[in-house]
Amino acid sequence: MNLTDEDILDAMRQIPGYLDISTADFRDIYRLASRHAVARLFAGINAASLMRSGIGSLDPDMSLARAAQVIADSGYKGLPVVDAGGLVIGMLTETDFLRRLEAKTFLGLLSRMLEDEFTLAHGYHETPVSAAMTTPAVTIVGEAGVPEIIRAFERHSGRRMPVVGGDGRLLGMLFKKDFIAAYSLAGSQ
Repeated sequence: MNLTDEDILDAMRQIPGYLDISTADFRDIYRLASRHAVARLFAGINAASLMRSGIGSLDPDMSLARAAQVIADSGYKGLPVVDAGGLVIGMLTETDFLRRLEAKTFLGLLSRMLEDEFTLAHGYHETPVSAAMTTPAVTIVGEAGVPEIIRAFERHSGRRMPVVGGDGRLLGMLFKKDFIAAYSLAGSQ
């Protein structure tokens, strides 16, 4: 919140007694106190505490047809792709499928499918996940705090990102909506 000098002087008039402080001093104190309060509110929040675990993952050699079924069964709109060592190497989302089908939106694809001459000639049973996944995946370490989470979501337009350990292995998935809900709850206390 941006305080005006009038706001500060009004607040100072309401304090009984004499205050020997300028509006600039008050503004500095307010800024420092606000920063401290925000840090205290979010001190216990990190990516690992907000992530969803047990979400599953995809193998880079899995066919796109099988991956589509795994994603649909998961209830999510995308899953991380991990190599044999458990390292996150990419993400495969509905958007990646649409891109492969040369459609910008699901409704655009649907309208093309409803045309009389539409044929799906793609080879989803033969194409591996590695050919369609988005790479490199934007990940975040489990210990990352609120400032790091905000920066990660700013770098990445997606709604979810894999949470990894210090070794790059998948721990879970952080959803933007879960972060916003936690941020809103902490901020209202």
